[in-house]
Order: sequence, then C-alpha cells, then structure tokens
Amino acid sequence: RPARDLPSRDRRNLMLTSEQEAYVQAGRLARLATVDERGRPHVVPVCYVYDGTYFYTAIDRKRKSAPTSDLRRIKNLVANPNVALLVDHYSENWDELSYVQVRGQAALVTSGEESERAVAALRGKYPQYETLLADDATVIRIEPRRAMSWTAIGELGRT
Repeated sequence: RPARDLPSRDRRNLMLTSEQEAYVQAGRLARLATVDERGRPHVVPVCYVYDGTYFYTAIDRKRKSAPTSDLRRIKNLVANPNVALLVDHYSENWDELSYVQVRGQAALVTSGEESERAVAALRGKYPQYETLLADDATVIRIEPRRAMSWTAIGELGRT
C-alpha cells in the first residue's frame, strides 16, 4: 500500500494518530534528513524522544567528524529548517515492514528550560546518555507539520 498523508488537526501543531504516537514512542532509532542551501540531502541516524508535541534529538559526546557548529546536520538546518524524521521497522518477513515519516521545521535549542527537559527526556529513554549527553548539549527540536505512515499489512498499529 502506498504511504498516506494524515490530516493535521492544526497545521502548527500536528497531532499524530494514537497508532503513530505509540509507534514512534516505541522506536529506538530514527533517520534525520536535512537539506543544504543547494538542495543536497544529508541523512544521519539519531536517537530521539517525542513529547506529544515536538521531537527532540541532541548532539551527544560520541566522536564526531567536526565541532557541533560545523556538523552538516546543524549547518543544514540553520540554512534550511525543513527536515524529515523517519522511524521504521525492518524485518526479513516483509509482512512486518512499517514506518512513520514526519516532516517538519527544525530549530536549535541550546539553553533554558526546554533544553533541560529535552536532555532529561533523552537520558530517560537512553541510559547511555547519562554519560554521553552533556547538560548543555545542543538540542534539535522538530515541530511536526505533516506525517505519513505505512505498513505492509494495512493500518499502522493493527496486525
């Protein structure tokens, strides 16, 4: 079945369906797609949390190819805040394939209460972040604007 657009109740604050929300809450890894100023795509795997309104991911202390401000994903979202986040499930049994793709606007959150909440939520979901995520980590907030989902067997969340 083809992916389907899901109607937004409020274009500024997309509420995922309950099935989509359960799916992304259970997910452990997503792919973050950004686009540079010349329209070239860049995709990286990320750990994330969803608080019911926004998705958050952060730049952790794992070895990086450049300082945070020079990372391609950061430079891209500063140049173009349009992003896509893909949470998916792969199985050799292709009847189990599924995904939720969220398109939205990204912004950097570098301090304040929102940053503290995001870091705490990420640490709560990923125990590794107790040591790998600094209190002042650069956080990427994604405001969903559009969501699509697909499964090989029908509606997302129903098997």
